[in-house]
Amino acid sequence: MQNPAVVIPEALPAILDVFKAAKKGGVPETTLELVHLRVSQINGCSACVDAGSRSARKAGESDDRLFAVAAWRETPYFTDAERAALALAEAATRLADRADPVPDEIWDQAAEHYDEKGLASLTLMIAVTNLFNRLNATTRQIAGAAW
Repeated sequence: MQNPAVVIPEALPAILDVFKAAKKGGVPETTLELVHLRVSQINGCSACVDAGSRSARKAGESDDRLFAVAAWRETPYFTDAERAALALAEAATRLADRADPVPDEIWDQAAEHYDEKGLASLTLMIAVTNLFNRLNATTRQIAGAAW
């Protein structure tokens, strides 16, 4: 089927509004792109991994960083702030993986690098990416295909 946000056209503008709002919190665009890409990798959303990689490249991300984001802990390419954002993205995406889905340690690390507005921005980006991923993966949207 088509993407559900296209089938029910009132849904798409609302989703895109949240996506745009997530970019208003002062977090660097490249960090938000990395978060979007990592969440999409975790969820196995080929459409978002494809689109997210292209969008990140347009935002100035290097191939080295894009290729390494799935293994960000073991690479030297990411700043402490980016690492905190990626750790938060992983925890908030994998909610069912542990009794304490987003441990204080992960949240506190992110809070060392981002103020409340920045944390809101990251949380909104993680949430809306998970929404996109679930819509796309559930309906088997094809990477590179237009809606």
